[in-house]
Amino acid sequence: MTGRLVVVGLGPGNRGQITPEALAAVEDSDDFFGYFPYIERLSLRPNQRRHASDNREEISRAEQALRLAAEGGKVCVVSGGDPGVFAMAAAVCEAIEKGPAEWREIDFSVIPGVTAMLAVAARAGAPLGHDFCAISLSDNLKPWGIIEKRLIAAAEAGFVMAFYNPVSKARPHQLATALDLLRAHLPGSVPVIFGRAAGREDERIRVVPLIDAASDMADMATCIIVGSVETRLIERPGKDPLVYSPRSSKRES
Repeated sequence: MTGRLVVVGLGPGNRGQITPEALAAVEDSDDFFGYFPYIERLSLRPNQRRHASDNREEISRAEQALRLAAEGGKVCVVSGGDPGVFAMAAAVCEAIEKGPAEWREIDFSVIPGVTAMLAVAARAGAPLGHDFCAISLSDNLKPWGIIEKRLIAAAEAGFVMAFYNPVSKARPHQLATALDLLRAHLPGSVPVIFGRAAGREDERIRVVPLIDAASDMADMATCIIVGSVETRLIERPGKDPLVYSPRSSKRES
């Protein structure tokens, strides 16, 4: 007997930013696997079961969900933001690739969600209006040296950059190192957006020039967007500035 497994993105935390497709998938599932805070966002019926686990147990979580789906269960794996952006969709695909053959027969789908960089960008204006990239500053799954190479390459190529996982208790210094690295390759006037908990009640959006950006402006609930040399700041009397990257680039390679 083979069931189904759907991976759902719950958006940045505002229930209004969960898609109707994601809500329908939640309604039609029986068992839910995810990180504790994401599972707590769900309003489940008494007959729907929660299987919450710690943030660093992605592969174990994916394997448990796949085993239950292979037995005929209607399983939902939940992620914050979009499940395909530094989240559970890749973990489930990895588990399917390495797991038993019957896992490949499971009815598997991924439902997208609003990822953090889109929520932060919308609050600030349109900083992602031209070419951009997303980089996780966590070195749990890749060496820090690779992160540094990607930061330099992105800065020199003129990309706007969105940083996920900028700091943690185990990595208090890496954001400061990344900002120092960027200051060696970008003008100090480039705007940097610190977007904490975008869309939630404790939201905090702050825009500073790169020269003033500091690691203590962020925590693990923060997504950071670093502009390119093309990104502009529009001052507005009595209102927060607008940050945007023009759709056309005049910079020569």
